[in-house]
Amino acid sequence: MKKFKDDFDKYIEKALKRNPSLKERLEKVDKAWDIAFQIINLREKAGLTQKELAELIGTSQSNIARLESADYTSYTRQTLEKIAKVFKARLEVRVIPEDNYKTSQP
Repeated sequence: MKKFKDDFDKYIEKALKRNPSLKERLEKVDKAWDIAFQIINLREKAGLTQKELAELIGTSQSNIARLESADYTSYTRQTLEKIAKVFKARLEVRVIPEDNYKTSQP
């Protein structure tokens, strides 16, 4: 698996050199994946199905499936707050100035 990751990282690095605008799109996808996986992990740890979570927040199972999709980016703060409330979690949205963001990355 490590070899695959190393090869993939090299591929991405080359692609970014060829097409710098790709960086912004990859960052957007990365954030969407992060949110999707957080919702999935919280739901699974709670032992809930998508349908059960949907009922708890007043939406449909298909909407939960969409939220858990790695390419979905149209969630609302209101929906994320409802999900956080179900899991007794805190929703945190931050705006980080680019200078601070770059210096805090590994």
